[in-house]
Parts: sequence; structure tokens; C-alpha cells
Amino acid sequence: MRRGFLLASALRPQKERTTLGQSQWYITTPIYYPSDNLHVGHAYTTVAADALARFHRLRGESVLFVTGTDEHGQKIQKKADEIGQSPLEFVTKIVEFIQDPLWKRLGVSYDDFIRTTETRHEQVVQAIFARLVRQGDIYKGVYEGWYCLPDESYWTESKLVDGKCPDCGRPVERVKQESYFFRLSRYQDRLRRYIVGHPDFIQPTSRRNEMLNFIDAGLEDLSVSRTGVRWGIPVPDDPEHTIYVWFDALINYLTAAGYLQNEAQFEAAWPANVHLVGKEIVRFHSVIWPIILMALDLPLPERVFGHGWLLIGQNKMGKSMGNAVDPIELLDRYGTDAVRYFLLREVPFGADGSYTEEALVLRTNVDLANDLGNLLSRTTAMINRFWGSKVPPLVAAEDDGILAGEAASVYREVEQAMEQLAISDALVSIFRLVGRANKYIEEQKPWDLVKQNQTVKLGNVLYGLWETLRIVSVLMTPFLLETPEKIRRQLGLDTPVSRYTEAVFGFDAKGLEIRRGEPLFPRIEPVEAPKSAEEESDLIAIEDFQKLDLRVGTVRSAEVVKGADRLLKLTVFDGQRERTIVSGIRAHYEPDALVGQQVVLVANLKPAKLRGIVSEGMLLAGSADGRLSLVAPVSPLPEGARVK
Repeated sequence: MRRGFLLASALRPQKERTTLGQSQWYITTPIYYPSDNLHVGHAYTTVAADALARFHRLRGESVLFVTGTDEHGQKIQKKADEIGQSPLEFVTKIVEFIQDPLWKRLGVSYDDFIRTTETRHEQVVQAIFARLVRQGDIYKGVYEGWYCLPDESYWTESKLVDGKCPDCGRPVERVKQESYFFRLSRYQDRLRRYIVGHPDFIQPTSRRNEMLNFIDAGLEDLSVSRTGVRWGIPVPDDPEHTIYVWFDALINYLTAAGYLQNEAQFEAAWPANVHLVGKEIVRFHSVIWPIILMALDLPLPERVFGHGWLLIGQNKMGKSMGNAVDPIELLDRYGTDAVRYFLLREVPFGADGSYTEEALVLRTNVDLANDLGNLLSRTTAMINRFWGSKVPPLVAAEDDGILAGEAASVYREVEQAMEQLAISDALVSIFRLVGRANKYIEEQKPWDLVKQNQTVKLGNVLYGLWETLRIVSVLMTPFLLETPEKIRRQLGLDTPVSRYTEAVFGFDAKGLEIRRGEPLFPRIEPVEAPKSAEEESDLIAIEDFQKLDLRVGTVRSAEVVKGADRLLKLTVFDGQRERTIVSGIRAHYEPDALVGQQVVLVANLKPAKLRGIVSEGMLLAGSADGRLSLVAPVSPLPEGARVK
């Protein structure tokens, strides 16, 4: 919400809807703070929330997906004054850009876009404020302390770090003014008991421990009004005061759910089951927000999940850091699906992730172009060539069940991952199915089955590949916007995906004819920096080649690197010693099949740490058309033999 970060709150089903028998889901992003500091990190949480919304719709559940903008406060007023506009004029221009082109281009499928300047929200905020005054949870006093304008947060002396804001590290100013206060202290013990009694309320555990330490240091009553700030919601019956932006903004979740306005909608949607928040605003959502709800006698969210940031190197992305990445430029350059896939796949939800354009290009080329794109191209080409462009029937008695079994496992894994908000894990599972299908082609060798006149088996193999791609088109629907339909068109399917339960093996494809098309994702050539005249030459001197120490080695052991979908950890004997090599060949080789195999390795490569493992070399391999093969001697050689 504040400081340009987004929150997503996904609400798990609370009760069955009596009319349709469907569960109600209420999903929101924390309303975005309008500023000119827009970058791709701001899209991260909203795209994740959109994937969750699309997933639950695909399961036939009723979804209310809300996003919006948090538009009040001293910062907005100050910026508008600087450019000679009214605050509303200033924010409206930014809001329009967020809605279109940004959210529209990214495919954010919200049902409601809430602005905190709307009458419906102002009425709810004032009604809540007045109630809390009446019941003694808000009282009038005098505030004196430190104020951080960028975060619009008040701090006591003891909470400052080196005299600066503990959240953003920027300078604070001393203020003294009349203010209304919210009695956080009244609810301190009750909130702590709730957190301790509900271990999953704040996640991950590190955030939970931070909040317990914060509470144990003592909660002070919160200043929830300002004087001298024109741009805000007036305090009822005291218009000299405007309501503190954080108190105002948090209540948007109640407004959007229908609180005090549409009780039927509110009853169906509330309470929230999980708020997804940027880690820098966990305190607001796991301390201030729960206490507001306690004071209103409303249920608390089941979970507050504090996810990480998209970083550039080790630094938070931002215009002030000079490292902001324009999301519109990325969309123009790479397309919506490539950008969405990178955001959802690259960062395990809850952790910080690193952004580089090279990583985006690599994900697009390897996962989308090579693995998925080549699987579709090869499958449709073989059906076209070997089966007259018609989808073969499945003869169950001859089916080996390999792809059907893998597809069934992935179906369950994707469901479980999405229920746990592990969006990246869901995509890992889907692409494991893609990888298994690519490997299946190499195992079954359809071209040999044609020569051997094994017609029934050939038909089953081709049907299994076709069916796997159809299932992938269903599973990918919550994550990518255009790709699932492109896959289906080439498979000969004219109907869009309508239910998650379509992702099961056994579709009757009788009479369907495949329609081969353009590659799903043409390979992206990395953008290279201009080269000098010397660098332009592709030729190298023999002296340069002789710098490489290429040796023959034997694989002694191989194992999967935990948490990495492409890496294997190999122990290779090079004639002198055993060395550890981490190699990205998992999609093409089973670990056990590598043991005893000879390989060619670069023995004088500088060691590098991958996933916490020191890799002492690199294996040579060749690749083409989505296939990869390790370089090895045609005839066995002694370990340590030099390759010249």
C-alpha cells in the first residue's frame, strides 16, 4: 500500500454458497500508492494475486478480486502542490495509467478497482472511526514524537535506528500536534495471545518472530489523525483533523468486501484467510490491522503472509536507487506471458528474488521456447507426418501409462501448491511434466516405431504426447494469458479451458486434426553490449585455446540438488582427484544413468557456488531442438586424459 508496494489478500472459502454450491473467495492486492516510482517490482504481487484468482475461478469457485489505489496523505498533497494541481487531479492521472495500460497489459483480472477517495470508502472509514470513538478505543490527546514523511509513520525515540526511520532508513522530523489516538495498548496482550495460539497467523516464521519481538517491546497508542493536512478523510464532527492514511487505507479490505453496505456480500467473503503483504508492511497488517478488527468484534484473517522483494543485485528496486525497471518496456520487448512467467516462476513466494534481464531471457528461452515450445512443435510435426495430421485414438490395453501417471501427480501437486500460495512450485511441477514428455519422445523413438510397423504403440505414444500438451494448456491457464489458447489451437481444439478438472488423462480426441503454427516463443537473442574492433572477430589464437584444461573424467556419483529443478550434483574423478560439479542437465539425464559414464570437463574453471554447493568445473555438452547430450570419448580413455 504505502511506499508503492502491493499487498494481496486471498481469502480461503469460509462457507458453501447455497445457490451454486460453490465456495466464495475474496482476493485483493493492497491498494497501490500512486507515485512516479513505478517499476516491475510493483507488478509482482498483483500478478501473483491474479494467478490465484484465475486458479480458483478455474476450479469453479466464486471469486471477488479487488485491487485499487491508496490516494490520501501528506505526501500526495505536497507533490500535487509542487506541480500546481489538486491532489485528485494528480492521483487520477496515475490511477488511469495503473488501470490501463499496466494492469490491462499484464492481464490483471480484477472485479473491482477501489480508490480510497470514493464516497463508499469514506463513509465506511468515518463510520468505523466514530464507533471506536464512542466505545473509547479512540481518544483525543497531544502527539509529540518523530515522523517519517516518506512512510507517513510515527516513531518513538527508542524505535529509531541511528536517528532515522527503522523501516526505510530516511530522516525523520520532530512534530507536536493535537491528535486522536487509537488504543493499541488496550489490545496488546490479547493480540499476543492470539499470535502465540495461532502459529500460522503470521508467516513465514521469521516475520512472526519479528512481530512478537515488536509487541514485547511494548505497543504505544497510535496517532490516527492529522491537523494541517487538507488531503484526507475528515474526522467525524471534527473537520480540523483528517484520518491517518494507514488507518484509512487498511479499512479498504472491509469496504471492498461490502462492510456496512452489502451485508450479504460481506457475510460470504469475510473473514480473510490470508493477506499477502510486502515484508516491509507486515507490522501494519499483523499489529494495527488485527487490533482494528478486534475492536470492531470482527474475525481476524487466518494468515498474514509477508513475501519478499524483487531485488537488483542485493538492493531493493526503486527510482531513488537508480535501478527501477519499467514494466511497460519489458512488456513491449518480451510480451505479457514471458514477463508473467518470469515474475511467477523466478521467485519462491515468501523469499527475496533477484531480477536481471538476462535471467528473464534465460527463463523464456529455456523453459518456454526450448522445453514447452519444442515439445509442441515436435509433437504436432510427428502427428502430421506419422498419422496424417489426425490425433490418434488411445488403445488402453497397449498404453504404458507413463505420461498419464505423471500428469495425475502434477495435477495434485499444482492444487496443493496453489492452496499453499507456492506459485513458483506449481510452475516447477508443470514444467516437470513438460520435461518428462520431452524425455518420453527420446525413450519411445516414434520414428523407429514407424520403421518397425508398431502402429498401435506409435498411436499411443503420439496420443500421450498430444494429451500431455492438452493437460499442460489447462494447468497453465491461471499463469499465462495467451499461450494456453495457442497450444490448444495447434492441437486442434477450438474450445477454451473452462474447468481445472479438464486436466485429466483420457480426452476423446476422435476426429480432431492438428493445426501446426508458429513457434510459441521464438528464441530471444540476448542483447549484447557494443564490441570493440578486436572483439568483433570470432577467431581465436591457438594460445587462447590452449588455456583451457579439458580432461576426460568418470562420474562416480550423481544426485538431485534439493530445491533446484534443473541441477544435478556430480562427483567426477579426473585422474587425480574427485571433484564436485553442479550441472544443469537434470531434465535430460537421470542421476543413476550417469554413474560410470565418461565425460569431458573444463578442469581449470574458476570454482563457483551454486545453491550453496561449490562447483569445481563444467561438463561439455551439445544441444539442439530441445535435446542435450554430454560430450564423451567415442572409446573409453583413462581418467585425466587431455582433450586437445
